[in-house]
Amino acid sequence: MLEPFIETAAVRPDEIIDRNRLATYLNLSGIAGDVEIAQFPAGSSNLTYLIQIGGEEFVLRRPPFGNTVRTAHDMRREFDVLSKLAAVYPPAPKPLLFCDDEEVVGSEFYVMERRKGVVIRGGLSKNAPMAERFNASRDFQVRVCGAFINNLADLHALDYNAAGLGGLGKPAGYNRRQVEGWAKRYFAAKTNQHSELEMAIEWLNDNIPTESGAALIHNDYKFDNVMLDPEDLTRVSAVLDWEMVTIGDPLMDLGTTLGYWMAADAGEAMMNMPFNPRVLMENISRQQLVEMYAETSDRDVPNMLFYYVFGTFKIAVIAQQIYARYVKGFTADGRFEEFGDFVGRLGKIAGRAIGRGQI
Repeated sequence: MLEPFIETAAVRPDEIIDRNRLATYLNLSGIAGDVEIAQFPAGSSNLTYLIQIGGEEFVLRRPPFGNTVRTAHDMRREFDVLSKLAAVYPPAPKPLLFCDDEEVVGSEFYVMERRKGVVIRGGLSKNAPMAERFNASRDFQVRVCGAFINNLADLHALDYNAAGLGGLGKPAGYNRRQVEGWAKRYFAAKTNQHSELEMAIEWLNDNIPTESGAALIHNDYKFDNVMLDPEDLTRVSAVLDWEMVTIGDPLMDLGTTLGYWMAADAGEAMMNMPFNPRVLMENISRQQLVEMYAETSDRDVPNMLFYYVFGTFKIAVIAQQIYARYVKGFTADGRFEEFGDFVGRLGKIAGRAIGRGQI
């Protein structure tokens, strides 16, 4: 059996939460026992902690310290969505407790069940048995990618009205609002000049397609946010990080997934980013992922260049917002020092795609 490849670490010094206050609150809320806290260090947006109490394990999520975009880290919204989604979509973890008392951990937060599984990322060098299995068979790689894409299509096929999530977004005009909104976020967080990325913004504004449809979309779907069943790595057991979930064009969701999917021409630094396992990106192309999605969803997939460029641009803006927090001293997490360069590389990737006219 493969060991679950999900690591915790000591809480980062600038992201510590008060254990005694948290224990008091949880005890009063019916979760009794001594509290131990560790951190899931891989995420770069909302902060996620492992809470051990009374012999049980839970996950606590709170916004990042120094957050200035409250709507981007709305704990109440995320809790409410998951409360309904978990009932109809098995990969969604079940939330258990919401707290709006910011005195407890310094912000609103919620507690949810802990899912256990395999999170695959990067070069798999820290898990030799998994690396061996992934490298052994291209058929296996295709089946893992197929499960990953099929699960996204399953999410898009959900009846969001029946799930009580019909008021979550406004599908009409979604694509234009996204382009304009993310452009505003980029310029609000801008710290350096990235000419290729800013040219991509102009291109996106000139090429916005009519929405291909409406679906419940995750908006940050990548292997780094997916857990696989340790007994069957071709089965998705959990999908994590629902902070950007909404109703919108499902191809915008697929475009973000493609934006994280690097190819060799992106360079070594980008191929080694932890979002997706390198072995899969080296052997499965973005176009193949699109074809998998089209087949399993039975949807048309026009204008994928727009959706891919938008996904790449959106990821760059997310990175720019994080880098701006780092520059301003709101986080001392050393991982974010290189995010300024990361934004520039993504701009070049978007520019190359526009130049060659394909994903």
